[in-house]
Amino acid sequence: MSLTEFEDFLYGACLRDWDAEAERMAKIKERFDRASEVRIVGAGTDLTVSLEGREGEVDAGHANLPGGEVYYSPVEDATEGVVHFSEFPAFSEPYELESVRMVYRGGRVVEASAARGEDVLFETLDRDEGARVLGELGIGCNTGIQRYMRNTLFDEKIDGTVHLAIGAGFPALGGKNESVVHWDMVKDLRPGGQLLCDGEVVQENGRWLI
Repeated sequence: MSLTEFEDFLYGACLRDWDAEAERMAKIKERFDRASEVRIVGAGTDLTVSLEGREGEVDAGHANLPGGEVYYSPVEDATEGVVHFSEFPAFSEPYELESVRMVYRGGRVVEASAARGEDVLFETLDRDEGARVLGELGIGCNTGIQRYMRNTLFDEKIDGTVHLAIGAGFPALGGKNESVVHWDMVKDLRPGGQLLCDGEVVQENGRWLI
């Protein structure tokens, strides 16, 4: 990527009409706030997360730039299923992991694998008691970001993606899980993915239906 291309990317990601973006994301938040259960379906992925009694937060560029996500601390003991981060690497400085896959039962990671960096994955999962619990569900909403940049601050905001963080939750959002770990991994739902709220498809192939 040339400097000019990076400038165009950066301005497109950050110089948004954030008032309009906040209004758009508030509608997404309102639908997810009403959901007891969110199901994430994609390549190698079928994961169910409970948001019962949890309210989300909109990042509309006030806390950091770029903004562009709605995020939650899920119910700690209710995550079930499998997620495969097959599209993008997972970064834990200075390490880059490929094809991370995790199976959740009763809210905890019970199986895990990675095509590269598996030792780092297991070391992190075993860091403390809370490291195997899902601490965050984030929903990317920034339509100005369409390409992967290998920088989580940007990548987790891509419209049509979700990011899931193992470890610490957000107490301000009702999160109770404590851990020294908070590791975001990005899942691309644009190629054939779905987001469902209480069984209703609200996003398909990365396109919002609400």
